Amino acid sequence: IGAGEIPQKGFVSLDKRRLPNVDIVHDLEKFPYPLKDNSCLTIVGSHIIEHIKPWLMIDVMNELWRILKPDCQLALSMPYGTNALFVQDPTHCNPCNERTWQYFDPDYPLYQIYKPEPWKIESGFPVYQITGILEVIMRKRNGKK
Repeated sequence: IGAGEIPQKGFVSLDKRRLPNVDIVHDLEKFPYPLKDNSCLTIVGSHIIEHIKPWLMIDVMNELWRILKPDCQLALSMPYGTNALFVQDPTHCNPCNERTWQYFDPDYPLYQIYKPEPWKIESGFPVYQITGILEVIMRKRNGKK
């Protein structure tokens, strides 16, 4: 998602901009995405989440959940929400930190606030890199009851 000019090799690329090598041109803030339910084995998003309007974050995560196959992974990286890498870009509007992802995992009390589609934060994540980057890997759980 948010493939940009250099998409990940071996992946179907999706970006808002019509760029060379982008397979699907689509805005992540428009729902639904032009992909079938349970059609993705892995979703990778590098430096895209910080561009999502905060009030659409749960909708985006629910849509990613919809298109990901059960028990498969979503890997995201972004600038840490309070560092210079986040603040420098005028299009960054969605600061995230380690606790942000707890809103999506039923193993944490924060999940009970919004109760989105359920994810599992993978062991050892989120990870803060000394470079100012936050990385998280989430696994799709079975849907809400």
